[in-house]
Amino acid sequence: MVVYRFLLTPRWLGILALTLVASAVMVLLGNWQLDRYHGRTEINERIDAGLRMAPVPLRDVLPAPTGGSGTAGPAPAEDKSWTKVTVTGRYDPANVVLVRGRSVDRKVGFEVVTPLVLADGTAVLVDRGWIPPARGGDATVQPEVPPAPTGEVTVTGRVHLSESGSVDVSRREGKLETRRIGVPRLARELPYPVHGAYLLLDEQTPAADPVFKDVPVGYTNNWQNFGYVVQWWIFAVMTLFGYGWVARREARRLAGVGRERPTDRAAEPASHTAA
Repeated sequence: MVVYRFLLTPRWLGILALTLVASAVMVLLGNWQLDRYHGRTEINERIDAGLRMAPVPLRDVLPAPTGGSGTAGPAPAEDKSWTKVTVTGRYDPANVVLVRGRSVDRKVGFEVVTPLVLADGTAVLVDRGWIPPARGGDATVQPEVPPAPTGEVTVTGRVHLSESGSVDVSRREGKLETRRIGVPRLARELPYPVHGAYLLLDEQTPAADPVFKDVPVGYTNNWQNFGYVVQWWIFAVMTLFGYGWVARREARRLAGVGRERPTDRAAEPASHTAA
């Protein structure tokens, strides 16, 4: 229509270009959040599958480390995380790792990680569970750690990838302490090669001490990402709609349609003629 020829002016072409770029960026942001939604959904599905599945031998999931003492083996593929495995070995009580600053039921305490040494001389780190700090102490006071069973122990647990981030490890009162279970960093403190992921304990023979509480598994909030997908795509549609609405208003103005009517004036008082 002739009335819309103003859209071909440089000003309106620039507005159109900005609108299209903004909408495209919002669509891309929505697609990015959609990818994150699918990725987090896959993690949650692996967690659920790990709970239901029958355990498989450790070697089917974690390759044996091939380096020397103090080294970690290769990390498993991401799709192997949360796989339930079983393995037999002997706990090493001389190298217990206390992971501080961990919360269960809103209480801050420690997760206790103990190397399980296998028949071939390699080891896998086992997170045996959570315990509170020592009575009367704050969250930094070392707890009384129940001793690990002696002799051969059969462990069933789920594969947990090494935690990322800066990992500082120190030894205090005969135990290693850290804030994160970073397998490669912890391996440097141990006198044997260590598998490239750790196990979150589900069952143990002989049975684990009842003082340990299960470490809760954190499901990812995938629906938050899905909400962002919808949000960004709605913004993209609203941006295009807004351009069309402003263009139509301008066209009506140029065509003289819908001009504002003068406001009503209060009736002026009648003038009195002089008698």
